Amino acid sequence: MTPTAYQPVTSVVDHGTTRDGLIQLRRRWQPTDDAHAAVLLLHGIAEHSGRYEHVGRRLAEAGFDVIAYDHRGYGRSGGRRGHVDSWSQFSDDLEDQLAEIRTLGLPTVVIAHSMGGLIAVRYLIDERPAPDLLVLSGPALGAEIPRHLRIAAPIISRLLPHFEIKEDGDPSLLSKDDRVGAEFYADPYRVPYPTARLGRELMNAIDEAREGIDKITVPTLVLHGGDDRLVPTAASEILETRPNVERRVLGELRHEIFNEAEGLDIVDDVVSWINQHL
Repeated sequence: MTPTAYQPVTSVVDHGTTRDGLIQLRRRWQPTDDAHAAVLLLHGIAEHSGRYEHVGRRLAEAGFDVIAYDHRGYGRSGGRRGHVDSWSQFSDDLEDQLAEIRTLGLPTVVIAHSMGGLIAVRYLIDERPAPDLLVLSGPALGAEIPRHLRIAAPIISRLLPHFEIKEDGDPSLLSKDDRVGAEFYADPYRVPYPTARLGRELMNAIDEAREGIDKITVPTLVLHGGDDRLVPTAASEILETRPNVERRVLGELRHEIFNEAEGLDIVDDVVSWINQHL
């Protein structure tokens, strides 16, 4: 008998609707056997859930039912590009998706990168319904924001909330693998510029998250690249003050730790941590 060829897990895409009526793209990676937990992936600024195909696949192969969605204004979800009227809209989207995932009847884990990590932390300090476990990758609890943008964003946000803040980035900051940055900057779904309103809301969310950090009581794993120059490694140090948090600084890795050469090994470490804490 000819053995059955290995079929890698790939995501299935569908669409839902946010509570305020925006179309929301969602991806799902399902294990071949019964799942023992559900994972919700939250992507970072400028990107989309499609960049996590390799992460979702690895987690599904480890026995997790994995869901990700494109944030409003990003990827193929609805909304003005790179914009949010209020940070609470991100929190509402997360709350609704967690409620939907809870219907699977499984322990629930949030894995969140960069701005996704800020969304998760800001959500939790509002004491909304929490996941069972939290994993943060380079959470944006601090950022290298030029002084002129810090001053200008709140003013422009009031006068021209949809004004795009055009500050070109450096693709080499994402990963030591130059292909990662090159592919991302060529990605047709990349949203390069946030609006002034999102800039203001993001800066406020950082301040509020740091002030309310004592409200983070969920068992949490924090992973941060030791050479992260987009979200400085020191930005996540504040989480070490919490007794429920384990923080690991990962050598000379840059911002997108899952897109480094060691990325899948890091996913495997996340799997081990989750399994130990379930």
